[in-house]
Amino acid sequence: MPGPFVVPVHGDLDLPKEVDCVVIGGGIIGTSTALELAEAGLRVALCEKGGIGHEQSSRNWGWVRISRRDPREVPLMAEALRIWSRLGERTGRDVGYTRAGIVFTCANDEEYAHHERWTRHVEGYQIESRMLDAAGFKALFPGANMNVKGALYTPIDGRAEPQKAAPAIAEAARARGAAIFTECAVRGIETSGGAVSGVVTERGSIACKAVVLAGGAWSNLFCGRFGLDLPQLKVMNTVLRTTPVEGGPEQAVWANNFALRKRQDGGYTIASGTTNSVDIVPHSFRYALAFMPAWRMEWRSLNLRFGSRFFTEARMPKRWEMDEASPFEYCRVLDPKPSREKAAKVLASAGKAFPALRKAEIAQRWAGYIDVMPDAVPVISAVSTIPGFHIATGFSGHGFGIGPAAGRLMADIVLNRQPIVDPSAFRFSRFTDGSKVRPEAGF
Repeated sequence: MPGPFVVPVHGDLDLPKEVDCVVIGGGIIGTSTALELAEAGLRVALCEKGGIGHEQSSRNWGWVRISRRDPREVPLMAEALRIWSRLGERTGRDVGYTRAGIVFTCANDEEYAHHERWTRHVEGYQIESRMLDAAGFKALFPGANMNVKGALYTPIDGRAEPQKAAPAIAEAARARGAAIFTECAVRGIETSGGAVSGVVTERGSIACKAVVLAGGAWSNLFCGRFGLDLPQLKVMNTVLRTTPVEGGPEQAVWANNFALRKRQDGGYTIASGTTNSVDIVPHSFRYALAFMPAWRMEWRSLNLRFGSRFFTEARMPKRWEMDEASPFEYCRVLDPKPSREKAAKVLASAGKAFPALRKAEIAQRWAGYIDVMPDAVPVISAVSTIPGFHIATGFSGHGFGIGPAAGRLMADIVLNRQPIVDPSAFRFSRFTDGSKVRPEAGF
């Protein structure tokens, strides 16, 4: 089965001639933006080249966390936690959200000190995030077989079901007047006097004054067509889900050799929190300098590989005419092949740490491409060189939990209203204005 099962969302049929805003991309960022704009009274069309939530928005771990966030994301994630708490009621659908807590284990004194320093970033938010010593960890997980120095424990963190969330948000947006189009790629934007005047889709044109690109790993390609250089690369992670099992941990747990969270069906989603695959592609060389600080920090967790993906992306057109099929129509869904070896390894590690999981079997494996930025912080921003064009992308593996608040912030920017948080850390211009663009180290 390619990818995880996603709750189906059927697209609308009739393309409108004109709306106020077109949202490109049907993941959790795009659907959340569409919902916010529709609730504000705008006429919205969301266009997705494949199906709603079929790429990384359904392939992630399902964690909803503020813990261990980049400090620049903490204010926005604090808002996301509030939004998630009523998202089921707001959408009228089950998104599987539960506040069960998340635990990041510490193997040694250095890791313990690193996590302890991080806790100061949630001071003032009325959010409990505390360090556990070895005894405290044992008390929280009495059946665990783990020798740890301690752990960072954030009880307000939680989990949700990725295969349900984006579809639920999309349907809620439709209920508030948004039009939802699937199998409807946007080939590009049209401008008048330098400003956005519409989009061209594979089904026809839609006039509009605002466009939001929430295209995930495809955003760099779309931007490049219009002369915008968005420094974005992809990282691949293999994920598995298990059969239901009793007696496993209620809290999500991150350790050096596995990361897990309980699912609604009683099984577990398990992946590696420290090992990702990076395909060497032409843009790897283009953006090598920009990503060098991140590479120096994370090189132990990145497995570089050279293979067919290099040639796939090398052959992919960088420019196309609006009256011809775009690359987004030739590849509706990025569906990379998962690693059976990595899946078996993380399940074995999780079973060793939590004996109850030894009874679990692998029910499904999948992989997904994570869109990453040089500083691991997303772009949620207007683009000054093309008035009316906005970008919400590059969430670097942190997008699912923060997604509903990112949609709110993007809507605030489109509507030119008071933003939910200061958006300056997420501005697109940071890559061109000489700012220091680098990941946070040591918090």
